[in-house]
Amino acid sequence: MREEMRKKILGPGAAAAAGSDLPDPSAYAIPEGADDDPYAEFEQQQQVEIMREQDQHLDGVFRTVGNLRQQADTMGRELEEQREMLEVVEEATDRVAGRLQNGMQKLQHVMRKNEDRFSGCCIAVLIFVLILLLILILVL
Repeated sequence: MREEMRKKILGPGAAAAAGSDLPDPSAYAIPEGADDDPYAEFEQQQQVEIMREQDQHLDGVFRTVGNLRQQADTMGRELEEQREMLEVVEEATDRVAGRLQNGMQKLQHVMRKNEDRFSGCCIAVLIFVLILLLILILVL
């Protein structure tokens, strides 16, 4: 009879625990609605701090990427300006090269004509002088 009374007083889970000296595991459970777990609060604070640091790092990366984009845009504009300047220089160089080539051709033509005329004249004058010298030598 005592056994039955004890079962009724302690409840249905007490019958199994009556034979052992172990305490009831439900005695260590956190009651429903008790949110004052210091470890959970600490974990939440740590996660918030980690997220804040990650946000700061991401902001830094965002600024760096923005700076790189601005530099790339500036470099692109400068390269475009230099390409345009090179096109202008190329056109001027082509014009000057054409004029120089025409001038060289004209100069070579004049030199060929002058060489032929002066060479022929020089040879004729030299032959005349030699004949004159021969006559003078024979006469004297």
